[in-house]
Amino acid sequence: MKRREFLATAGGAALCPQVAHAEQTKKVARIGFLDPGYASAFVPYVDAFRAGLRDLGYVDGKDVIIDFRWAENDYGQLPVLAKELVGLNVDLIVTHGLPGVLAAKQATMTIPIVMAVVADADRLGLIPSLSRPGGNLTGNSFFNPELNAKRLEFLKKALPDSGRVAVLCNPNNPTSAVVLEAMELTGKSLDVELRQFEARRPEEFSAAFSGMAAQKVEGVVVVDDPAIIPYAKSIAELAAARRLPSIGSLEIAEAGGLMAYAVDFLEIYRHAAVFVDKILKGAKPYELPVEQPTKFKFVINAKTAKALGVTIPNLLFARADEVIE
Repeated sequence: MKRREFLATAGGAALCPQVAHAEQTKKVARIGFLDPGYASAFVPYVDAFRAGLRDLGYVDGKDVIIDFRWAENDYGQLPVLAKELVGLNVDLIVTHGLPGVLAAKQATMTIPIVMAVVADADRLGLIPSLSRPGGNLTGNSFFNPELNAKRLEFLKKALPDSGRVAVLCNPNNPTSAVVLEAMELTGKSLDVELRQFEARRPEEFSAAFSGMAAQKVEGVVVVDDPAIIPYAKSIAELAAARRLPSIGSLEIAEAGGLMAYAVDFLEIYRHAAVFVDKILKGAKPYELPVEQPTKFKFVINAKTAKALGVTIPNLLFARADEVIE
């Protein structure tokens, strides 16, 4: 064997144990996932987040470990659960909805926090601005008041003779007040009276829809909330049983509601992995501008419209991004 070849072989052999040791000691990132809802209800959104991580090369259990904490719609438990995650020395916390973000912010000023999705982060004072979030917080935000006001407009166009519309929301979510304020302004301009119905957990949906029937509302706008969105099927079924046209998230229309005007929450959860990846690679949260969705999807469920006897104007069909037949 030539001397040069011997040295190369010997050098490679000497490096092998070091490489193996480096692989063995590679740090596994620990992600805390703080969720206001139930584990069973949020499976699609957690799956979307995990898919986003896989897209970026992370193997669950090998490169990252996710510690979940579920408040089960008891928002009062969120601060306790957030402190538990901080106590585990997680590398970052992923959460969503204003109650979850507030609890995480109260629990730590140093551990990075990624908002999978939250409404109006800048308007509600979570961050100074979208471009410069500051502190340890970044992620995705969307325009919840304007979105729900637009839903009311679409519902009025589908039901031009309607004068009384229900709003299904969670009073425990601080964003509900801001959403209702925006909807009231739109309601006045449309000559529509709004009636608020509350649901903090799935067990309260039935009573809310019974109340809507008693007050003879002519349609319902379903406000996005961690305690509401995962139960689109139950909501759509209750609305159908009361022959009540509804509009809400994409999940509402897909489950049998009349219409949806919404952002794609599954895609937003998937995109949250991008923020996680950047932070794990050394980026600071305050360096990462908070992003907002640029696409809002309008969906009409023509099958539901037929079942309810609602004649959707051609103008609305022309504006629809998708029609469910």
